Amino acid sequence: MEEEPTYTAFVGETLLTSGPLQALLPRVKADYDQGETAALLIFEDQSGRQVDFDLRGTLGEVLTRALPATPRIGPGRPKLGVISREVSLLPRHWEWLERQPNGASAALRRLVEEARKREPGKQRRLRAVDAASRFMSAMAGNLPYYEEATRALYTANRPRLEELILDWPPDIRMHVQRLVEVAFQQEAGPAL
Repeated sequence: MEEEPTYTAFVGETLLTSGPLQALLPRVKADYDQGETAALLIFEDQSGRQVDFDLRGTLGEVLTRALPATPRIGPGRPKLGVISREVSLLPRHWEWLERQPNGASAALRRLVEEARKREPGKQRRLRAVDAASRFMSAMAGNLPYYEEATRALYTANRPRLEELILDWPPDIRMHVQRLVEVAFQQEAGPAL
């Protein structure tokens, strides 16, 4: 099961708040209602992507728009967590899947699970590096040593990265360090 996504809000170079949407949005909405939104940026931590939320209306309306809708019941086996979706494959792929024991769906699930088990740490590291890179591009692209810090990030050179971002605004520096933690916590070596 995937963990709940977390978000981080900055006003200029200052970290405003961080956490899941239901915890983050009330604080962001309060600042919005006081007119302090000129430099408000919100990032999805797992991807590093900047996200926008419609903060107009009441807090309840904001949360209703922002929080995921109740999953619709449709094809598949929802009680088991199985979701039916369309997949586009070449005819030779369909032929191969049809020859597999237990059918095409079971074969696809088995292939996905095998791929996930093969290098789970590497995939987490790649996602962490990409998230940190996106965040750095948005928040630190004009800061000193940004390009060198990005190179250090992609070569998994933590000491060099730490040295290069030392003079960055504290909240930006600490958030970069938090995002890259996964990238540096397991195997050493280049991130890509």
